[in-house]
Amino acid sequence: MKFLKNIHPVWPFVLVPFIFVACLAFGDTMRNPLDIFSGDIILSLRARCLLTAFTVGAALAVSGTGYQSVLRNPLAEPYILGISGGASLGAAFAIASGLAELNHFYLLFLSFAGALIVLSAVLLIARGAGAEYSNNIMLSGIIAGTVCSSLLMFLISTLDSQKLSSVTWWMLGSLQPGDNTLLAIVICVLLLSTAALFLLGRDADIISFGEETAYCMGISPVKVIILILGISSFLTAAAVSISGIIGFVGLVVPHVLRIISGCGHRRLFPMALACGGIFLMICDTFSRSAMSPQIIPVGVITSLIGGPFFLWLLNRKRKAAL
Repeated sequence: MKFLKNIHPVWPFVLVPFIFVACLAFGDTMRNPLDIFSGDIILSLRARCLLTAFTVGAALAVSGTGYQSVLRNPLAEPYILGISGGASLGAAFAIASGLAELNHFYLLFLSFAGALIVLSAVLLIARGAGAEYSNNIMLSGIIAGTVCSSLLMFLISTLDSQKLSSVTWWMLGSLQPGDNTLLAIVICVLLLSTAALFLLGRDADIISFGEETAYCMGISPVKVIILILGISSFLTAAAVSISGIIGFVGLVVPHVLRIISGCGHRRLFPMALACGGIFLMICDTFSRSAMSPQIIPVGVITSLIGGPFFLWLLNRKRKAAL
């Protein structure tokens, strides 16, 4: 893997258009990607799905990188920490109450509010744990995610059949073409948030060595940690608002990138954007073609990949502690 550490971060971005075109060709039927210029409706829908997949995958991977950087735990990611659950509860409330139909910002705002509430609760529950702080955050996140899932089940049990169908499909992780305006907003959030995290990359590198080291280097670790956690939560909420819950992208992609390209966060954040998008585009293509003409929710595919990966990481961490 050593030769991969010399790869410039721009190379994953070079691969993006080639993988996009390759994924465009696959689905329930093979098609010529060039037919999109002749107005092929199916290819246009696929292109929208792939653009949504890239945006969501990139947002989740970048946010997962942010969580792992300041919590110093390789198992940290939006889904496991319960952040996705909080954001999904807020988004589901916006859909069920009809606020999402009034203005797209309600969906994004309530998703972010749910994510921040869960993040605050997890950090408060885990505080004062000393050396076990990181592990307590993980356990608190799992509990918070379970509570959010229960509240979400209660919410959808009160819905009529039409809203129940849309919310249930959205919960499974759907990348079907939605609203163009909301997608454009999320793309802007992704680019601005990644740029902000890139600027905080060197501070994140220093914090990874411990808060005392950060103080000695003239950095306020609390300020940087709050900023990175807040930006990462906003990214998670933006992704959830257009796709529902898609787990483990923020776990698998950042960890693999750390293994193959090192731990420098100014390198990791842009690479996570490109590789997270590529990963979810491939998962989306597989979900459309594996059981054609039936479409498997992409959240099912990422969970089938991420679940065993999480267990492998957990076992690896346990062996390292012995």
